[in-house]
Amino acid sequence: MFMGAFDQPIPWNEQGTRGCRRFLDRVWMLQDMIQGTGDTDADMKKKVHATIKKVGEDYERMKYNTAIAAMMALVNDFYAKGSLTKDELHTLVLLLAPVAPHICEEINENLGFAPLHHAPWPVYDESALVDDEVEFGIQVNGKVRGRVTLSASLEPKAIETAALACEEVQPFLEGKTIRKVIVVKNIVNIVVG
Repeated sequence: MFMGAFDQPIPWNEQGTRGCRRFLDRVWMLQDMIQGTGDTDADMKKKVHATIKKVGEDYERMKYNTAIAAMMALVNDFYAKGSLTKDELHTLVLLLAPVAPHICEEINENLGFAPLHHAPWPVYDESALVDDEVEFGIQVNGKVRGRVTLSASLEPKAIETAALACEEVQPFLEGKTIRKVIVVKNIVNIVVG
């Protein structure tokens, strides 16, 4: 399950089990990084809920290797941040339990929760997955000349204004007539002549 697609033959390699063990050791050591309960910052909440969605969908399609990869990425995010909450670790344990039940039950008991076989599957919050900000690539005559990060709720006219005001783009607009500005998903294309 860890090494590749469930339905594909894979040659056995004992080195692969070492990688599995390292991952489970890293999950175990997350217990030492717990600080508080509940959700933390919005960025980590988004990552946790995206992982819940991905892992649930992958388990349903029997894509266990990609589910494990998503959990590994979340563990890496926790280590990069340097801390996590008790609830975040509990969510990870619930997600990992179908493929590593014994260690997950042990961690769950250490956290003080009821046995995992009584726990409901985590539900992701769709609103947590929505981006508050979007990065727009700014093209001048089809070539990327700059980038700007803006609120996801801005109207196209406001996006156009921000793109035209971008300092990285200014040298390519000087002395030229702006013929057209096209705003599409994550891209602003400025046509000059």
